[in-house]
Amino acid sequence: MPGKSKAGQKKIFITGIGTEVGKTIVSAIVTEALQADYFKPVQAGDLDFSDADKVKHLVSNEKSVFHGNAYALQTPMSPHAAAEIDNVSIDINNIQLPETDNDIVIEGAGGLLVPLNDEDTILDLIQPNYSVILVSRHYLGSINHTLMSIWILKEQGFKVSVIFNGDEHKTTEDIIKKMTDVEVIGRIEDEPYFDAAVVKEYATLFREKLEEL
Repeated sequence: MPGKSKAGQKKIFITGIGTEVGKTIVSAIVTEALQADYFKPVQAGDLDFSDADKVKHLVSNEKSVFHGNAYALQTPMSPHAAAEIDNVSIDINNIQLPETDNDIVIEGAGGLLVPLNDEDTILDLIQPNYSVILVSRHYLGSINHTLMSIWILKEQGFKVSVIFNGDEHKTTEDIIKKMTDVEVIGRIEDEPYFDAAVVKEYATLFREKLEEL
C-alpha cells in the first residue's frame, strides 16, 4: 500500500491483538485527536454501517475526510474467505493509500496475520514509514497475543505503541510494559457507551502522545 510521505505527515496504522478488541473506537479517537483522514482498506461484512461509517459518526471535527474501502466484502469473515464468497481476489497492489496532505489513520482488519489472500496478510499493508498503534484488550491469553504482536512488529522494524482497551488489569499491563518497553499511549475504560463527546474526551487525553508519533 504505497504512498508518498509529505513533510510532517503522520501515517498511523491501527491494528489489534485479535478481533473485537476496539480498533474502530481507537481509530475514531486517533482520527479526532489529530483531525486526521481515515481509511479502512478492507471491510468484511457490516456494509450497511461499516467501520468507516462508525468512525465518521464518532468524529466531530470538520477537517477529517473519510475515504472509501479498497475492498468492501459482504461476509463478516477473514478477508481471504469473504473475498472467495464474493468471487473476488484481494490484490494488495490495488490497495493504494488515498492522496491527502493531511495526517491519515489506517485501520486494519483483525490481527496482524489475518490473511488477505494465499500469500499476503494485514501485516503486508503496513509500510516502513507508518507508525503502528496496537490495541490490546484483556482476556485469558491476551498477554501472549499482545507480546507476539509487539514482537512481530518490532522484528519488522516498526515503531509501535499500545493502547489498552477495557478496565484496568494491572498485572497484565505491567508485564507487557516490562517485557517490551513499549510506549503506552493510554487506556480506554469500559464506557457504558461511546458517542462523539466521549471520543472527544479521549482524543484530548491522548493528543499529546499521539502528536509525538
